[in-house]
Amino acid sequence: MKRVYFFIFALFIVAALSVASLAGYGWHLFKSPGPLATETTFLLKKGTGLRSLSKELLEKNIVNNDLAFVFGVKLEKMGRNLRAGEYLVPAGLSGYGLMNLFVSGKVIERRITIPEGLESREIRELVLQADGLTGDITVAMPEGAYLPETYHYQLGDSREELVARMAEDMRILTMEVWTLRDPDSEIKTVEELIILASIVEKETALASERPHVAGVFLNRLRKGMKLQSDPTVVYGITEGKHELGRPLSKKDLASKNAYSTYHISGLPKGPIANPGEESLRAVLQPLQTKDLYFVADGTGGHAFSETLDGHNANVRKWRKLNRKKKK
Repeated sequence: MKRVYFFIFALFIVAALSVASLAGYGWHLFKSPGPLATETTFLLKKGTGLRSLSKELLEKNIVNNDLAFVFGVKLEKMGRNLRAGEYLVPAGLSGYGLMNLFVSGKVIERRITIPEGLESREIRELVLQADGLTGDITVAMPEGAYLPETYHYQLGDSREELVARMAEDMRILTMEVWTLRDPDSEIKTVEELIILASIVEKETALASERPHVAGVFLNRLRKGMKLQSDPTVVYGITEGKHELGRPLSKKDLASKNAYSTYHISGLPKGPIANPGEESLRAVLQPLQTKDLYFVADGTGGHAFSETLDGHNANVRKWRKLNRKKKK
């Protein structure tokens, strides 16, 4: 009988040692560098079970052993803490490191940059083409309502939610900038601020010029002069739906619509683009100048003048420079 007990005890010891050995080996695999040769992205789908996840990781050559990964995660009691999302997995990451990555929730941050001065139709197209966003844009996108900025998002985020975030950021910024307004300014409402800022944005690509351009337009408003801004004419002709695709003609400048500042006095009926922060601030903190005119100087900037004679001289210089470039 003693021999039987001894035999059973010996079997138990062997079994225990075998289990311990397997557990030790599994833990070794879990903690050892993984087989992944190059950095890759991995999408942990919502609702994925631990066994399914481990098999997918093995199939994609990310973990050494699927059972070892399950064993390690369960031993660490982290199975319920793995968070869905798109992750960037470094080469050679161990199962243990992978578990911690999934627990951290540090998913890949994608981004989309909205340049200053785009029309809302152009912003809409950029968002529709952005990789990783979901859904369509069913809401109307009014002109001047969106802040040009770099926006971060995650895989699966909604396009409409991103557009709403752009609109909220613009609302917050304009309220913040509005506090800079001089009570005697020609700009009386936030809507007027956005309208003039959109014109300034379209008139010059140089941030350093924006306060000067804004100062010229505000001087014109103060004197009751027409703004005579070419970009407003373009917007009036296209209604913000497409590019003009050609230079403006004399007939275009004589066109009569609610945006043509060669025809109407004061500001057009609405914004012609989505202005950035610098243009918004320029309108409320313009350069104190007596200038009433400006024209392209042929180098990417503008030549400014107080008088019509000075302006006409600058126009002649610009035309002469253009003729030389065409030769």
